[in-house]
Amino acid sequence: MIIYAVSDSIGETAEQVAKATASQFDNDVKIKRASYINSKVDAINFINSIENKDKCLILSTIVVEETREFLVKLAIERDIEIINVLGPCINAVSEIINETPIYKPGAVRRLDEDYFRKIEAMEFALSFDDGKSERGLLNADLVIIGVSRTSKTPLSIYIANKGIKVANVPLVPETPVPEALFEINRRKIIGLTIDPRELMAIRHNRITRMGTSLHKIEYANAERILAELEYAEKIMRRIRCKVFDVTRKAIEETASQILEYVGYNEDIKY
Repeated sequence: MIIYAVSDSIGETAEQVAKATASQFDNDVKIKRASYINSKVDAINFINSIENKDKCLILSTIVVEETREFLVKLAIERDIEIINVLGPCINAVSEIINETPIYKPGAVRRLDEDYFRKIEAMEFALSFDDGKSERGLLNADLVIIGVSRTSKTPLSIYIANKGIKVANVPLVPETPVPEALFEINRRKIIGLTIDPRELMAIRHNRITRMGTSLHKIEYANAERILAELEYAEKIMRRIRCKVFDVTRKAIEETASQILEYVGYNEDIKY
């Protein structure tokens, strides 16, 4: 018994349905994929390639109606069992919402590609968070820099969810800046700044949650904060990167401004 997974794209959806079907039987059910059946000629060649017509099933995810219906006609003429996986679903939705389908081959695969691109970007952001590796800067689509507690990590994760690979680097006076920052295109670098009084309040809150005495933590000291911001400003001026003020801004608002600056488009593959 052979299940043919037939598609006018790569055929992954049809193959997954075929595998799910075959898994329900103890008998040996083989699966063969027939990709890019995009014309009547393709359909004829595919049908003619089937050797044992009595022991097979065609699972079709062809979305272009003309090709799909022609393949059904051929299968019926040859007495081959055929099931259109997407056809009934597409027609049902079309009737419910009163809209003509776009009949675009590979649309499901496009969704899968977008999904895995976002997962890859999320993993990248976590791997190269907080300046973990200079290699990440060279491979990143975007690099965010700024002092501690300017929302570098949440911004990186939020933007990564758009499929953009983001690395971030903390700017600390005692820590040398990675040389890669001065090698990559400055338009890929985003600097973050913040009002010192707000940064002090944010750091105080963090220290309080950690249960540490304020007077023992230079981290939240006003003088220290001003020194860090001054240092960060010098680095950003040297790089000549775009700087965004995150004072009293939600992550979504800052992210939106950054994405607009870099010319983000849903159709662009970073």
